[in-house]
Amino acid sequence: MTEPLRDPKKLQAQVEEFQRTQRHLSILASQRQQMLMQVEEMKMAQEYLEGSKEGGVIYKAIGNLLVETDKKSAKKEVDERIGVFELRENTLKKQEDDVHQKLEKMRKELERATASS
Repeated sequence: MTEPLRDPKKLQAQVEEFQRTQRHLSILASQRQQMLMQVEEMKMAQEYLEGSKEGGVIYKAIGNLLVETDKKSAKKEVDERIGVFELRENTLKKQEDDVHQKLEKMRKELERATASS
């Protein structure tokens, strides 16, 4: 068992590292939420494309321009983007889980370090 830290500088450094890790977790959670929103947007586009008739006019955004495209190309692009966003979201979820475990370990260490003898 770790004995309580007597050196305030070491304790302060641990607290600062804990806070940095908390901020990192918050950033990861925010990025993951953004990926989930992107996936949902792409799935809505996918549903629209599946419901649209063949030969209908479909436009895709390229910068500030809307460019006409065919249904097959648009569907392929949307499917690819969903795959990329889901992969990125899964990666962020794993990172988030790892950082959460690290935070829990750090929290326990800080509790032990600050416990009175």
